[in-house]
Amino acid sequence: MIVWGGATTPPLFFQNTGGRYNPSTDIWTATSTINAPSPRDLHTAVWTGSEMIIWGGYDGTGDLLNTGSRYNPSTDTWIAISTLHAPTGRYGHTAVWTGNEMIVWGGLSGGSFQNTGARYNPSTDTWTPTSLASAPIRRIGHTAVWTGSEMIVWGGGYDVPLPYGILNTGGRYNPSADTWIPTPTTNAPTPRQYHTAVWANNEMIVWGGANGPVNTNTGGKYDPSTRTWVAMSTTNAPTIRYDHTAVWTGSEMIVWGGGNYPNTLNTGGRYNPRTDIWFAVTNTAAPTNREYFTTIWTGTQMIIWGGSCCGFPPSNHFNTGGRYCAVPMVRPTPLPEPTVTPPP
Repeated sequence: MIVWGGATTPPLFFQNTGGRYNPSTDIWTATSTINAPSPRDLHTAVWTGSEMIIWGGYDGTGDLLNTGSRYNPSTDTWIAISTLHAPTGRYGHTAVWTGNEMIVWGGLSGGSFQNTGARYNPSTDTWTPTSLASAPIRRIGHTAVWTGSEMIVWGGGYDVPLPYGILNTGGRYNPSADTWIPTPTTNAPTPRQYHTAVWANNEMIVWGGANGPVNTNTGGKYDPSTRTWVAMSTTNAPTIRYDHTAVWTGSEMIVWGGGNYPNTLNTGGRYNPRTDIWFAVTNTAAPTNREYFTTIWTGTQMIIWGGSCCGFPPSNHFNTGGRYCAVPMVRPTPLPEPTVTPPP
């Protein structure tokens, strides 16, 4: 796991340091700062299979950044990426990796929310803007997933028209055709931002989030092949929250942590979309309550790290974390049917 950048308070101090964590040895190795990007927070990072690409963010000086770099952990080296035709500097955007390009979209730039973005190709070090035709309304606090052929963005908050509002709309972006298709609102989850979304083999699962003072523990499953939404069960679902994280294990979605102002949480749940059943995540030896942390799935474990707690601005930041190993969900074995001897 590679973590990089962020901010610590008090006082507010932006970072351009990071570390690589090996769960098999439980050892950290610092990432090089030679040619590293400038310190920043609220940036994005994607993994290409051989490099981590970070882009955008905020550096505390009032500037929104449109710079980034590629980090190679095998050589512990950084290479700056081109800014030619890059999107305008921003934070609160999303980024996905397609297999050969990074797509960044949305966020806050120039004092207003955006519905612009671009595709970055690391093999050529070039940017290509994403189409504006039929693009979703500009937003921040949304989510984005990669399906294998499309990027789906959904939810978030918008500033057009004023006043600020919350969305339950989205769009599917096809980078091969550079085209957008809107996601339907029929049976879609209620409007929200700072929720989570995962791609679960053939559907997008969104859960949790905030709508002003109204937070939620509801969600929905969106199937792009049928363009339909199906509501998720709330029985045994985790408590209401936002700014939590979610990972997809290959068979389950695991959500953990987050906030429900003024509280932060260290609880979570595992959701099986095939059975529509929630199971609680154990709280034994769990990390302390937090939000604004990072989470990855290793293939066998969920690792959470960093974050903060206790309101806004946060009063405490963490350089701690934990590894969670999910036990496969097993239904109780049904009792055998009683043997009935027919009468003579």
